[in-house]
Amino acid sequence: MTYASSARRASRAFLGMSHSPLLGLNPIDDEDQMAIDVAVSAARTFVHEFEPELIVLIGPDHYNGFFNELMPPFCIGSEATAVGDYLSPAGPLNVAQDKALALAKHLMDDNFDMAVSRRMLVDHGFSQALQFLWDDEMKTPPVIPIFVNSVSQPSIARLSRCRTLGQSIGQFLDTLPERTLLIGSGGLSHEPPVPTMEHPDPAIRERITNKRMPTQQERDAKTERVKAAGMALANGDDWMKPLNPEWDRNWMQAMASGELDALCAMSEESISQQAGNSAHESKTWLVARSALPLDTELPCPLQTYRCMPALIAGYGVMFMHTKN
Repeated sequence: MTYASSARRASRAFLGMSHSPLLGLNPIDDEDQMAIDVAVSAARTFVHEFEPELIVLIGPDHYNGFFNELMPPFCIGSEATAVGDYLSPAGPLNVAQDKALALAKHLMDDNFDMAVSRRMLVDHGFSQALQFLWDDEMKTPPVIPIFVNSVSQPSIARLSRCRTLGQSIGQFLDTLPERTLLIGSGGLSHEPPVPTMEHPDPAIRERITNKRMPTQQERDAKTERVKAAGMALANGDDWMKPLNPEWDRNWMQAMASGELDALCAMSEESISQQAGNSAHESKTWLVARSALPLDTELPCPLQTYRCMPALIAGYGVMFMHTKN
């Protein structure tokens, strides 16, 4: 499905941005730091020049807000609070409550069984993008937060369903007058030490099942564990899955072209095998991009990529927008 052109349709923009909790924690060389600084600064410039009046922010969670006791594939928040993990800011997001609920109703009417959270907790998977674009205070335009499960099988959203969800979101946005920025926060290739229900330690399986706030000691231990994993990857230790720059660039090219059939035909297993278990976060980009016209190349003034082992991130940033 593609969208017909319409002069009445409000402008729409897509920002795909990788995130890493290790930014500012693990050391990287000056060239890598400059590359990230330039990419983030450019994204900020393009976003502010676009002057969004509404943000649809699609992000994952890393067992800070969503747990295996109840893990939906997708969830819309009518309220959302950032927990402030790693170096990300804590506090409430400026949620467009009425529009979030209206979008949930639209999606239900469009045959999406959409979960709704009235008190969503989000982590750096949501807040880092807002932090980089609007500083730590996150004084942003109104936001509709949409969670995409990217860590817990079997309810990780499938590729084609993500595309269809994005298209339905686009149809909803067609009814609104606001200039809308859709942010996909996540990916690209990476496999940090996020536990799964297959972990042999029952205490760890319980920790990712039972929803509770971790103690500061538990948070500190998690931070040190992830930092050590990043340095192990940077040092080439074979117990860490390497990044896959070719996979990352192919993903970004599909976003740029809007030709998503081949991408959506990939097997779910191939994502984990080729790009890492957490590469499913890249589906946040797919949802956001699919809310813009597909099967056409849109203006794309920013598309940059850097392989960052110390950050456990194939770090990509791209910005594109409709022509009206």
